[in-house]
Amino acid sequence: MCIIEVMSNLAKVIASLEHLAPLRLAADWDNVGLLVATKKPVIQRVMTCLTLTIDVAREAVSQKADLVVTHHPLPFRPVNRITEETPTGATLVELVTAGIGVWSGHTAWDSAPHGINAMLAEILSLQDVAPLEPDEIDPSVGFGRMGTTSSPDTVDAVAQQLTSALGCSGCTVAGNPNLLAGRIGIVCGSGGESVPVAAAAGCQTLVTGEIKLHNALEALAHNMTVIAVGHHLSERFAMERMAEKLSTALPGLQCWASTVEQDPLCWLPNR
Repeated sequence: MCIIEVMSNLAKVIASLEHLAPLRLAADWDNVGLLVATKKPVIQRVMTCLTLTIDVAREAVSQKADLVVTHHPLPFRPVNRITEETPTGATLVELVTAGIGVWSGHTAWDSAPHGINAMLAEILSLQDVAPLEPDEIDPSVGFGRMGTTSSPDTVDAVAQQLTSALGCSGCTVAGNPNLLAGRIGIVCGSGGESVPVAAAAGCQTLVTGEIKLHNALEALAHNMTVIAVGHHLSERFAMERMAEKLSTALPGLQCWASTVEQDPLCWLPNR
């Protein structure tokens, strides 16, 4: 194979990423797209991750990545200075020094036609899947997803299916796990603020990553049960899928998901 065939310019890679995660679907408060530029004339190696930390950045450097595709944007909010005195600054300095670019899809990837929430609905084999809040231009996509299982499953059965597929050691449930799941709403990541949206859409169960106490109490007040599998595990699998999809879209481009990234939270059982 000619060396030119295994190289893709940055514009082509970004076009493929934006085909997977159309940026117009991102929330207006989000920071998405190309966040750190790279002057490399060609992009040969792309690493995906959920969250860019200093360890992930050093992995990208050691593996000679040209571009990091991170779900959670870095930087997310405006920064006054970029120095090694802060975690964000140190991570950015590491990448910029190595000439590695950063691209983020975040809420665009959450809401995309085959994005994170759609993949979670697929894992649960939901039927009649639709967005919790449809996009004005294309009602088939939008914020969150909802649907029903093919047979009347309990919340416990849904939780077991989801945790098994995502490799979770357990999950948090608000409400009675023996109730029928009914219509299931899905909001990956931190979905507590979406409780009123899911309730208004007629959901009896909300599947999310993490939820605060008061949001859980609000869900119970709406007679809605919550399954929270952890923020990291509700989204990390999709960055592995994105690497696979990008490799398929651009044959010859080397794409892989970070191998050092880990969930910062873990269950510590009583002994």
